[in-house]
Amino acid sequence: MAEETKVPEVVAFPCAGCGGPMLFDVGSQQLKCQYCGRLQEIEEDRTPPSEHDLEDGKDDADTDWGIAQVAVKCGNCGGESLIPAQQTATVCAFCGSPKVLPQPETASIRPESLIPFHVDSDAAEASFRSWKKKRWFLPNAFKRERTAARLTGIYIPYWTYDTDTDSSYSAQRGDYHYRTVTRTRTVDGKTETYTEQERYTVWHFVSGSYDHFFDDVLIPASGQYDAKLLDRLGDFRLDGLLGYKPDYLSGYVAERYSIGRSRGWELAKARIASSVESAVRSQIGGDEISNLSISTRYANQTYKHLLLPVWNATYTYKSKPYRFMVNGQTGLVSGHAPRSPWKIAFFTLACLAVIAAVVLLVMSRQGQG
Repeated sequence: MAEETKVPEVVAFPCAGCGGPMLFDVGSQQLKCQYCGRLQEIEEDRTPPSEHDLEDGKDDADTDWGIAQVAVKCGNCGGESLIPAQQTATVCAFCGSPKVLPQPETASIRPESLIPFHVDSDAAEASFRSWKKKRWFLPNAFKRERTAARLTGIYIPYWTYDTDTDSSYSAQRGDYHYRTVTRTRTVDGKTETYTEQERYTVWHFVSGSYDHFFDDVLIPASGQYDAKLLDRLGDFRLDGLLGYKPDYLSGYVAERYSIGRSRGWELAKARIASSVESAVRSQIGGDEISNLSISTRYANQTYKHLLLPVWNATYTYKSKPYRFMVNGQTGLVSGHAPRSPWKIAFFTLACLAVIAAVVLLVMSRQGQG
């Protein structure tokens, strides 16, 4: 007798009062009926997420998201996302293009934890308006007008990595020393002697070790945003992570990760290497460092897969498209905006004027000496 295939149970969120759809409500952190306003509590799971061994070679990750989803891909920017099966996607959540096409069903690793949205769309728009006003180089007309942007709440996939590091290093350390030297110069046709301090560098070989445990190195698993744009969103407070429940996704889009665990680990190692180098340079000290060589060994590497909340928006100013994002937990804004060529030109001229004034002052004092 053939073994019966287990079909994952699909979770829906009908209102117990009127049967209407219930979506996640930021203000109450509960499900809220879109018709009668009834609230339904979501039982929070604050169990710390599991750390998975990166090197065990197993791939037994759960792919059941607990809610019927449809994968769609934008024909314009290539962004892939997962939307509720009952939702009709008319525009891309990333770039706003209407070229949205359904994709064949494929298994995507379900995140074990997430941070729910704590900033609603109105607050996200207010954060963007405040962000505009604080930027001097933006055109005044753009600052004053109300930007017409379609905000989409997206759960962006991330990997986090933990690892022990053991680094050994060697380098040449340079220390500055000073000595008094006598020189001559001609002033108004007369030769005069003066002394000044001359700097020189003493080099010597150094070596040592540096050990450190890196916890929750956060790497975006999204291929739709450049790393700098996401970095400017600021650090998410990972102490706010909750156990994954499909309830939190009701009414929102979840991006399907396009950067796998292995590639994510390579990106994490690059970030770790930069941090290790900074720490080693600080440990070496001195005034200059040359021929620095660092060898790092990694042990006990683990990873987690999680979703973090972001409001994404695209808008147009003078026929040119721009994008901004708002951290769905903290309200911090990151984005691109138009620049005023007049303000940039004025600032450049002002800087040149200051430099010219400093040069003239120095030359005047030298002439008097």
